[in-house]
Amino acid sequence: MADTSQPVRRAALFASGVALLGLLTACGSESATSSGTPEPGKAARSSSTDPGSSSADPGSGSATPGDTAPAVGATPSDTAGSASASARTDGRCHTSELRAAVGRVDPGAGQRNFPVVLTNTSERTCTMYGYPGAAFVDASGKQLGPDPERAPGSPQTVTLTPGKSAWAGLSFSSPQISGARTATPAALLVTPPDEREPLTVKWTAGEVPVGGNASSVSVTALDAGTGP
Repeated sequence: MADTSQPVRRAALFASGVALLGLLTACGSESATSSGTPEPGKAARSSSTDPGSSSADPGSGSATPGDTAPAVGATPSDTAGSASASARTDGRCHTSELRAAVGRVDPGAGQRNFPVVLTNTSERTCTMYGYPGAAFVDASGKQLGPDPERAPGSPQTVTLTPGKSAWAGLSFSSPQISGARTATPAALLVTPPDEREPLTVKWTAGEVPVGGNASSVSVTALDAGTGP
């Protein structure tokens, strides 16, 4: 009788080997997808910029070429024209547009009164409001005496067309009567209202009070014209 146990045993072993190989293959495939290693194609999708995200949002705070563009309808020539118009119509008279002068003395009741005149030398209309600044100085530019006091009054806006003038009264007690300490200025510095640069006017009217009793000098608010 032929012995069939050996072929049967081999077949059984072969079947067992095939089953074991299939089990190992299945286990290996499962561990590759659950270990956290991305599948092909998923990594590219997750790292790409979402058009709706903040980094690509056209309305975000990052600068865009349109942020620095001028307003709709504005052109370089419009901007230049606006600046030029502003310079012509800014209103206030500037020091560089004025000429200063001191008129003749108008004595009265122990006082010496002088009109300080500011004339518009520009080609535009400008305005002045308030009191001019004034200071007597010697030949070296050193101020003599205190700043003039402002006389009581009600300032009004003075409009100066080209060539027109405004004036303020500069007054002090006659030193011969008051007995104040005096000095003879070389010039009077006149500063238009709201300006910083003064105009220099040669002073030829002799001594002025600079110290002691009754040494105060006063100035009035500007008015249209060249004097009383």
